[in-house]
Amino acid sequence: MHILMTGAGGAVATALTPRLTALGHSLRFSDRVRPAALPADAEFVPADLTDRDAVHAACDGVDAVLHLGAISVEDAFDAILDVNIRGTQHVFEGARRAGNRRVVFASSNHAVGMHPRSALLDETSPYRPDSFYGLSKAYGELLARFYWDKHGLESASLRIGSCEAAPSQKRHLSTWLSHDDLAQLVDRSLRAERLGAAIFYGVSANDRRWWRDRSAETIGYRPKDNAEAHAGKPGMLDPMPNPLDETHQGGTFVSANYTRTLPPSDLWEAMGAEQKQGSL
Repeated sequence: MHILMTGAGGAVATALTPRLTALGHSLRFSDRVRPAALPADAEFVPADLTDRDAVHAACDGVDAVLHLGAISVEDAFDAILDVNIRGTQHVFEGARRAGNRRVVFASSNHAVGMHPRSALLDETSPYRPDSFYGLSKAYGELLARFYWDKHGLESASLRIGSCEAAPSQKRHLSTWLSHDDLAQLVDRSLRAERLGAAIFYGVSANDRRWWRDRSAETIGYRPKDNAEAHAGKPGMLDPMPNPLDETHQGGTFVSANYTRTLPPSDLWEAMGAEQKQGSL
């Protein structure tokens, strides 16, 4: 398929580019400025996500859109609003106008990050965003549903975990998504015969994962990597800097800008069974 990849200068896009090319896809890259690492003959269309007309033009003439562009950390609401919320609407509307087959949207586990670590989530679990960033990803998933229900534009919202070359902290033993597994999930989302408005968890086959995604199995996603192979490495047992980050799935996004005085009973409820047992 001929795919528009937004956020082409980001780390995830850089990791995906050779993998998706090897899987037979041709890529049109888009970002605010041309990434220095792109080959000279690569197809590039400059577009700031806040520029509606530029985004719409970038969507013309491709089969699908892989929307990776975003502010990928917590930020002021106005910044998140402009790039992650308005920008994502520009992408979906551009895809609709251009007649693209589908959008693969890089959502995030932070759309459900306020769930306790003791909870085993699936794609039907309720939204509990842990940040303005997570809120913007929940919005993107709802936007995807809206564009399917109203316009028939198919989509796959990928709730990406911790996508790195290798896990680097204890939380990643549950949330890690290898680059190879992400490429497989994107490829399966692009090739699936029918998606509707699907939500898939982007996570490798980690023994300690907090998410069970039966819907991803229906498109043939079979992750190969397991964070447990890295469990004995430095940093894998280090505690998080805040108790909230240890008890909730979103990690440090949970305690960022947190002002609520948490009653002890609530904190106790958020703790996993193993942590409770260890504190008795």
